[in-house]
Amino acid sequence: MADELVLYTNPRSRGRMARWMLEEVGQPYRAEILEYSGSMKAPEYLAINPMGKVPALRHGDIVVTEAAAICAYLADVFPEAGLAPPPGSRLRGPYYRWLFFAAGPVEAANTNKALKLVVPAERTMMVGYGTQEGVLGALEDQLNRSEYIAGDRFTAADVYVGSHIGSGMMFGMIDKRPAFERYWGLVGARPAAQRAREIDDKLVAEPRKAG
Repeated sequence: MADELVLYTNPRSRGRMARWMLEEVGQPYRAEILEYSGSMKAPEYLAINPMGKVPALRHGDIVVTEAAAICAYLADVFPEAGLAPPPGSRLRGPYYRWLFFAAGPVEAANTNKALKLVVPAERTMMVGYGTQEGVLGALEDQLNRSEYIAGDRFTAADVYVGSHIGSGMMFGMIDKRPAFERYWGLVGARPAAQRAREIDDKLVAEPRKAG
């Protein structure tokens, strides 16, 4: 019997990225919906993720946290889904590059903008992402060069990068540039992305489960 896949998530969290990735993989999984004010900080869940945050993925006795890591792990564990360039491929480098560019500079720059934190110009050298304009410029340049973020086919990196761009434009953290709108229109229309959104949007409408 295959090891069970369990997603610990909340529909108002980055767990939406992990659910999208699970829908792309196409393997059976179970979702445990945790509440910010209770079950996310309960001892049972802290034993899985001491940070008390979601998402987390349990695959048998293996636990993976952090949305980017979950995307990369699932792509490697289920290679038949074709969501990562094979080891040795020349596209493996760009795949890792943009997956972790989003997990580092994009995530940090967008969070700071959402919190209205402004890095003084003379201190940008100390900040890993430099400036948000530099981050968005790098993303825009890449998406003007290729159809998907790491080449000419969809990968797990597109789940993660696409999630940041889609939600970033929705909540005003990322400018609605033509390259971003073209890209989000492409990846966000995928059947797996639509299924994942429908599941989480339905949960959001149920306050008891999404609180």
